[in-house]
Amino acid sequence: MPRSPRTLALLTALALLPGLAACSATVAMEPAKDANDPACADIVSRLPQTISGQERRWTDAQATGAWGDPAAILMTCGLETPGPSTLPCRSFDGVDWLVDESQAADNRYTLTTFGRTPALQVYLDYEAASSGDVAQALGPLIRTYLQPTGSVCTSASDATATPSAAP
Repeated sequence: MPRSPRTLALLTALALLPGLAACSATVAMEPAKDANDPACADIVSRLPQTISGQERRWTDAQATGAWGDPAAILMTCGLETPGPSTLPCRSFDGVDWLVDESQAADNRYTLTTFGRTPALQVYLDYEAASSGDVAQALGPLIRTYLQPTGSVCTSASDATATPSAAP
C-alpha cells in the first residue's frame, strides 16, 4: 500500500529520533588554544571511566572530558601555562593546582595545573564531585604526560623578602 508524503516524513522523523537522542548526551565544550598538543591526546585517550562516582560522557571538542549527568566535572587540556598567581596553590600527589574559589557559594570550583605545560583545567560542581577525587584520578596522567616547567607552588611568605634591620 503506497504511503502519503506526510506519512513518509513522519516515519523518517521517527527513524532519526534515536540518533538525535544519542547526540543530546554529548557535552558541548570549547577546545583550548593548544588542544592539539600531543600530551593532551595522550591524556584524553587514557581518561578514567568514572571520577568521584560520576560516569564519563562524550564531549564535542578536542582535548576535553566530562563526567556526570548533568556534567559535574569538565576538563580541558591545552591551556596556556599560568604564571604567578594570587590564587591559592595546592599540591596533591606530585601535581600543583591553582584553585579558583570565586564561585564557591554556588559549589563550583576551577582547578588549573600549575607548573605544567600545556596546562589542564577542571571545572567541578563540589556537591557532586570531590576535588581530591579529581586530583587523584587525573594526577598520574598529568605527572606522566604534561611536562614540568620548573614552577612550583609557594606561599606568600616564601615569595616575600623578609625585611632586615638597618645597620
